[in-house]
Amino acid sequence: MNLTGFKSLFSRRPRILWLVLGAMLLVSVLPLALYHRQVLQLSQAKLTDTESVQQTEVTRSLAEEIQLFDTNLYQQLISERQILALTGLIDKVDSAQSTPQVTRVLENFVASNPNILYLTAVGKEAKGAGAGDIQANQDPFVAKALQRAFTTTLQSLVFRSDPLAIGPENRPAFVMAVPLEVNDQFSGMLAAVVSLDGVLRRLQETSVRGRVVFVVDHSGHIVAHPDMRKFVPGSDARLSSSVVVQVAALPKGLRTTETLRRYESTDNGNKTEMIGTYSTIPDLNWAVVAQRGLDKAREDAGVTELNAQALKFVVVVTFAALILGYLFAVGISTPIRALAASTLAISRGEFHQRTPVKGAAEISELAEIFNHMAGDIEEFVVQLRKAADENHELFLGSIRMLAAAIDEKDPYTRGHSGRVAKYSLLIAQELGLHSEELEKIRISALLHDVGKIGVDDRVLKKPGALTAEEFALMKQHPLKGANIMRPVAQLKEMLPGIELHHEHVDGGGYPHGLRGPDIPLMARIIAVADTLDAMTTNRPYQTAMELEFALNLILGLANKKFDPVVVDALNKVIRDGKLRVSPTLVEVGAD
Repeated sequence: MNLTGFKSLFSRRPRILWLVLGAMLLVSVLPLALYHRQVLQLSQAKLTDTESVQQTEVTRSLAEEIQLFDTNLYQQLISERQILALTGLIDKVDSAQSTPQVTRVLENFVASNPNILYLTAVGKEAKGAGAGDIQANQDPFVAKALQRAFTTTLQSLVFRSDPLAIGPENRPAFVMAVPLEVNDQFSGMLAAVVSLDGVLRRLQETSVRGRVVFVVDHSGHIVAHPDMRKFVPGSDARLSSSVVVQVAALPKGLRTTETLRRYESTDNGNKTEMIGTYSTIPDLNWAVVAQRGLDKAREDAGVTELNAQALKFVVVVTFAALILGYLFAVGISTPIRALAASTLAISRGEFHQRTPVKGAAEISELAEIFNHMAGDIEEFVVQLRKAADENHELFLGSIRMLAAAIDEKDPYTRGHSGRVAKYSLLIAQELGLHSEELEKIRISALLHDVGKIGVDDRVLKKPGALTAEEFALMKQHPLKGANIMRPVAQLKEMLPGIELHHEHVDGGGYPHGLRGPDIPLMARIIAVADTLDAMTTNRPYQTAMELEFALNLILGLANKKFDPVVVDALNKVIRDGKLRVSPTLVEVGAD
């Protein structure tokens, strides 16, 4: 073989087969001499890691459950507050005449929620009605917590008390309270004495095989503990656990999970090597703590099992990491990672991305094919985008022409659809709607009067006030418009604005007499924009109003005709100078 042949042989990219064979040969000859030296250390590390993972899973899971429990409880109290508001009792909870009705509402809530021991609603003078376990209410610690709750809610804040021990059984509990408000003014407090029996049961279920799981607050005091005889809610747990000491030193509101490995704990004068983990619950400023003695963990695991795990660790990790890992990382991993990165970039739309051609022959061939494919995709995507843009512009152009045709039926409303679309967009942007919703609202506003195509010109162009019969014909245009556009699949999501823009929040609109939230937001926005343009343009039956005058009229119709949130958005847009209208600008025959 000549020099050129040798160069050709060694310049060839290695096959994956040769890489695999070389790795297997190296694996078969690696020594196991370090096994006996490292087995105990590895076993201990494995044991600690396994316990750490299990404690992390347990504490995080329980922390999420307790967080969800708190969130659900808060939402239930908010719902109960809304019930009091809807029944007109929110500012009468301390009224003697309303006491029976308030009590029934509270009793219904307590009956439907087994976690609520006692529920009370009080007025500004801290007097009112209650329902549930009267003994819980009479507990002196509960009474003090309710007093603190009233002081806190007086500042329009949500209150959560420190842990409480209720009754001779020291049942864990706490108090949650929310303010009652009328027109943003404090009118009282809704407070619940909440049982943590469910949390206690979960702690008892997870405290197995020498592991103890409990809950403490930010001061290191017990909230709930499986051994309620020894650890009463509210007792200081810092003296018996280094984990609790660390929890107490954390800043409030911090969400974190951390494990303390191999620390010493003293129990009845005996020092025990421990491992402990905590996961915080920021909203409550609590933490779930799990801890276990390493002696107990070793006893449960068994020396034989740990030795077997150590042997596997040495064989698998040492061989794979030092030999297979090195060879495969150099021979395969690098080009594959590059190929994966390029694939990910293309999935994000970066079609110009290419992958380096290197590594094993099969991988290099794959990279070349991938680059060729990426080029084809890039060219195809460019063509698709161009076609999509053209189709979209054609679609929007058709919409604009249709809107212009509608407006041309009546010279007094020329340009009306375009202005309503503009005003609707400004309002929707102020409300923070995303781009997709803005596009739907724009198209719907452009087409909101499409139904006027089906209205007789003698009615549509009548210079004076309409008769009842003529107005009935005019009121059909929203339904007609929706029916005209309904066969167009691309306009399906725009139909509510076309069909329902004459509905009123008080139910006095047409064509269906819908109320409040039953009217889609799109229709509520277009209704305000439509009215604003109608008021600020010259019509046969009225002269264009000044913008400020028209705005005041619309503000006066909030909660009657219009959604107050949408009206506030219009007011903000006008006050910020984003919307300007000149009453003399829009004339008959003007664009």
